[in-house]
Amino acid sequence: MAEKSTEEYALENGLFRVGAKQPLTQYIAETVERLQFAYTLAAFSNEAGNAKSRIGGWWNLLIPTMQAASYGLIFGVIMGRQRPDNFLPFLFTGVFLFSFIQGCFTGGASSIVNRTGLVRTLNFPRVLLPLSIVISQVLSLFPQLLVLSVILVIVQGIGTISLNWLMLIPLIAMMSLFSFGLAMIMARVTVHVQDLNKLIPFISRILFYSSGVFFAVEKILNSDNVFAKVITANPIFQFLNLARGYLVEGYHADPAEWISVSLWTVGLVVFGFIFFWGAEERYGRED
Repeated sequence: MAEKSTEEYALENGLFRVGAKQPLTQYIAETVERLQFAYTLAAFSNEAGNAKSRIGGWWNLLIPTMQAASYGLIFGVIMGRQRPDNFLPFLFTGVFLFSFIQGCFTGGASSIVNRTGLVRTLNFPRVLLPLSIVISQVLSLFPQLLVLSVILVIVQGIGTISLNWLMLIPLIAMMSLFSFGLAMIMARVTVHVQDLNKLIPFISRILFYSSGVFFAVEKILNSDNVFAKVITANPIFQFLNLARGYLVEGYHADPAEWISVSLWTVGLVVFGFIFFWGAEERYGRED
């Protein structure tokens, strides 16, 4: 009888090689079982990230607020009459929600390469790392939405509060799934090409200027302009448009954009998950 190998003995006793690639269905099942790990990691990362700061987690609220205020001052003056209608609510809605997607995009890009120690020592589905980034951004978004609601009431009046605001719940859920797809794709790509991390700020800036965060496309470009068509086809632009349609007076949500962002979200999540899982054994390795 042939002598068993060390690997065979390990497998018989329930031990598995760290980072071993599992069948897709088993990988999904284990990911679901360990969702608590992703949430705990996200909460810990949020707390640790502000541990040495005097005002702690308040920075998660102050930074996007200050960004929106500075953009409002600068671009509000520059654009003059080309400013979007109801400019402040338009701007704050765009900045807060774009910051959420941007945080998932940039955080996902570094979710594996910045945690190689964890990846090399513990056996868990690696997809939980980009997922923890998205959860972390969701936790940071909640207080920002409270500030946004206060700004909307102050600028638009308490009478503008409506049931339409509740549509932000499914919209945020859809944005979170969309961002998870982005995070998974970026997590794998930057493992293969780590130099891409140097370009992430540049890519983020392009996304910012091509997503209508601070301007209304129809006031800047003609509808038949090629750049206008590219911007309006951008799913991030469509997410922001939908949010403004439900929150900002003078704007209306287009049901066609729900169809578009739904297709983008399903496509990114399915492709991103399979794409990420395909390189499970590569994560944490130096070759």
